[in-house]
Amino acid sequence: MKKVIHTDNAPKAVGPYSQAVQMGDFLFCSGQISIDPKTNEVFTGDIKTQTEMVMRNIDAVLSAAGMNFSNIVKTTIFITNMSDFVTVNEVYAKAFKDAPPARSTVAVAGLPKGVNVEIEVIAHR
Repeated sequence: MKKVIHTDNAPKAVGPYSQAVQMGDFLFCSGQISIDPKTNEVFTGDIKTQTEMVMRNIDAVLSAAGMNFSNIVKTTIFITNMSDFVTVNEVYAKAFKDAPPARSTVAVAGLPKGVNVEIEVIAHR
């Protein structure tokens, strides 16, 4: 059975989608960008801070579903400039000290709200 996951500790959806959808033991999380859930303001500054905000938002969605980073089995990272990859990777790696998930990283022409990084995850209970 499909269950929509929502938390006020992560940004509200900026379109017609859910923060995450749980189906059985799997959680499919929509891509998170650097929006502060408390103010709903977008941060488009340095890539390190953007990525840290994204990871906090992912953590909030996972927590709302009773999961954490150790439950993640697949991630997709979208970045607007591949030269930011090293910095994004350094921040990302802090969440996955043991047994990191499978991952794809894709350079894109643009992302919502003018941000430079978006990360989506799939988790399993």
